[in-house]
Amino acid sequence: MNKMITCVAVVLAAVLILASMGGYAVVVANSRKLPIYGVDRTDNKVSISFDAAWGADKTREIMDICDRFNVKATFFLVGFWIEKYPDLVAEIAARGFEIGTHSMTHPQLSKQSESKINNELSQSMSMITNITGQEVKLFRPPFGDYNNSVISVAENLGLYTIQWSVDSLDWKGLSASEIAQRVGTMQSGDIILCHNNSDHITEALPLIFAQAQLKGLEFVPIGELIYTDGYTIDSNGIQHCTDG
Repeated sequence: MNKMITCVAVVLAAVLILASMGGYAVVVANSRKLPIYGVDRTDNKVSISFDAAWGADKTREIMDICDRFNVKATFFLVGFWIEKYPDLVAEIAARGFEIGTHSMTHPQLSKQSESKINNELSQSMSMITNITGQEVKLFRPPFGDYNNSVISVAENLGLYTIQWSVDSLDWKGLSASEIAQRVGTMQSGDIILCHNNSDHITEALPLIFAQAQLKGLEFVPIGELIYTDGYTIDSNGIQHCTDG
């Protein structure tokens, strides 16, 4: 019994040491790595993101609305979308919006080998950098699907794996008011998930941004919302600063 207690104490101590070191993804007692779902911060900053895989008709209008409300969003782009709309990729970057990778072909990455995951991410990263001249630092897994291998490969490529804490469900064909009602729960540190070509996103955005203004919230790119050093991630995927 004493040996068992000692072993448990050693494991807990190791976990605490890892957590205190900060870094990318905290390894909890069951060795499960977690992406960033949201950020523990009280300065009223939030982020809105748009996944782009199919269609592009509304993308410029989304950027126009964001500009009108002084919002800088993050776009997660799939490789085959980049291949189809390279001029639009360049415009997204030129207009000051942040770009992350959403993989090359939008597969379920947790079912792929580490080599395949690496190819999915590195190829799409290279495409973005070749068009924009900007380094890619953010990654959103297709379908929000991940495991330890997905996060580890992303980490080795210098990527922060990003999920979301507020889901607009805009892809379900919800009305603009229904989308805005869902996103209206946003609070400091939240990451909002939207899609660039959903049915009513352009009608919903002014409502969302007006709600945010009433709440005193400021939209910043995800790269400015998250901590990039000196942090831990708790069991709910919330990032906490450890640098005082």
